[in-house]
Amino acid sequence: MDLRIRDVTKTYSNGVEALRGVSLSISPGLYGLLGPNGAGKSSLMRTLATLQLPDTGSIHLGDIDVVAEPDRLRRTLGYLPQEFGVYPKASAIDLLDHFAVLKGVGGRAARKEVVETLLRQTNLWDVRKQKLGGFSGGMRQRFGVAVALLGSPKLMIVDEPTAGLDPGERVRFLNLLSELGETSVVFLSTHIVEDVSELCTRMAIIDRGQILLETDPTSAIDGLSGKIWRRVVSKSDLPALEQSHPVVSTKLLGGRTVAHVYADTRPGPDFEASAPDLEDVYFCTMAGHIGNGVREEAGVAP
Repeated sequence: MDLRIRDVTKTYSNGVEALRGVSLSISPGLYGLLGPNGAGKSSLMRTLATLQLPDTGSIHLGDIDVVAEPDRLRRTLGYLPQEFGVYPKASAIDLLDHFAVLKGVGGRAARKEVVETLLRQTNLWDVRKQKLGGFSGGMRQRFGVAVALLGSPKLMIVDEPTAGLDPGERVRFLNLLSELGETSVVFLSTHIVEDVSELCTRMAIIDRGQILLETDPTSAIDGLSGKIWRRVVSKSDLPALEQSHPVVSTKLLGGRTVAHVYADTRPGPDFEASAPDLEDVYFCTMAGHIGNGVREEAGVAP
């Protein structure tokens, strides 16, 4: 069951164009949407989750017209927003059972089985009676996935899932998302490149409401082979380097500034070739070196 997004636009009442002709085709598995804060990622997530209507365009999940049949989509939708509330004094098992009732999981015995299965799947069974107010950030995220999985959704929308998680919780959470992608479309929105690199077989980069690049990570990385060069520079020399070369990113490494430059040939004797990664793909796309080249000025709501 594929997700098809065609020419979707959204302009808010304050005149901000949040989505500008977004078109994507997404098959079952994990699909990553990368972009900076305010690029339009959450606007697209809310539109797909039927929390707001697009101004123009169409969205289909299989034979479901998402815009015309939002209730039908909601019956097979799992949504984990960036921020969600829980009742801190409720236990995980009691609140999940409550949500199962609201989702229409019928029969006490069937509901009990579903709740237990989801708590085990999200590795929360051993803390099922613990109050949610005492959960860590990663445990709360996994509880959010358990809620989103009620009803066995064919579409999972996950918005900035690893923000604020410690490294251990992040790994456990990404492993869980990977398992979900075996049977459903999992649409992952994030500004963290590593999340997409580790999980997704397809991806898109969005900025100012427009899709700049739609590709698979491996091909995009291969396409930069021989075009990324690195040089260690002092902080005082960095402005001059940025004036003379297309610097796509800088980072501190061992207290030194390492600059990555995009060029078809070696830009100078002080540069060495650098094996490209998805971070280089992201920054080269944002700089306009690769992608569809469409970059119009516009403000975008988050």
